[in-house]
Amino acid sequence: MDYLTAGSLPWLAEAQRRLREAGNAGRLPHSSLILSAPGLGALHLTNWLTALALCEARAERPCGACASCGLLRADTHPDVHRVALAEDARQIKVDQIRDLTDALATKSYRGGCKIGIVEDAEALNSNGANAFLKTLEEPSADTLLIMIARPSHRLPATIASRCLRIVLRPPERAEALAWLQRQGPPGVEWEGPLTLAGGAPLLAVALSAEGIAELDTAMREDLKALAAGAVDVTLVAERWARTSPELRLIWLENWITWRVHTCCGGHNSSQSAEPVRLPAALLKPKIRALFELLDAARELRRLASTGVNQQLALEALLAGGRDALAA
Repeated sequence: MDYLTAGSLPWLAEAQRRLREAGNAGRLPHSSLILSAPGLGALHLTNWLTALALCEARAERPCGACASCGLLRADTHPDVHRVALAEDARQIKVDQIRDLTDALATKSYRGGCKIGIVEDAEALNSNGANAFLKTLEEPSADTLLIMIARPSHRLPATIASRCLRIVLRPPERAEALAWLQRQGPPGVEWEGPLTLAGGAPLLAVALSAEGIAELDTAMREDLKALAAGAVDVTLVAERWARTSPELRLIWLENWITWRVHTCCGGHNSSQSAEPVRLPAALLKPKIRALFELLDAARELRRLASTGVNQQLALEALLAGGRDALAA
């Protein structure tokens, strides 16, 4: 477990400060919900919070030198229990949650607290959510629960309301670009990847090797052909579903936001995660069509972790968005 990396991500500093103060006062929340878009370091913060809670040092924690910190670095700490989406799975199943709650019901191996981590919490199925709710309702004094979910999470209110919410937001663009420029060799162009990543620096790093320029060109050609009625929607949807569907949806969100700003005489949006709010008088038919397409794209990206047939969903999205694309 890499729990020290969080210190190198400056946009996490405020959340770390608040959690450290709570830990020093013996008031770490028994259940936390970290809300974060991809690429902002939610897992880094989770690992750091886990180390903060389990570190055996009396001074600055996590110390990185005690026995617990060593076990965490080796991913062998017996009091840390994780649940996440299995490979190729669409949901976190109830059996995974039951295994987690059973593990948390035992005594701590090292005499400290036990940590239960649920990644991809928005993918909990209804039975799994109900099973986890029982653990939240009857927490033991030596158990900390940490959940990670996207901001558009579908967690039941009964679960979310029992957790301390920690919302991670993208840093200012200048801060993000400065951080990115320190990560790679000189001369790397970060504007494109950072825009596609919605301002999330870690996602921008991952995207920089994905052929962003090629994706941008291909997407613009597809939208131009769709607007002109020169290509079959089914063929485009099949291609999008087969190669980088989530990246394509992120790109589409950025493109729609840019179109809205352009139509209204505004400036380009650098972060697709930022909602576009316009006066009612500006909601002309073509603007309304763009907003409807934007909502549909965001909803499809939200449903990506479910069992939705992505190709059919993309066909419906593009067929329904022809008016917006041609506007």
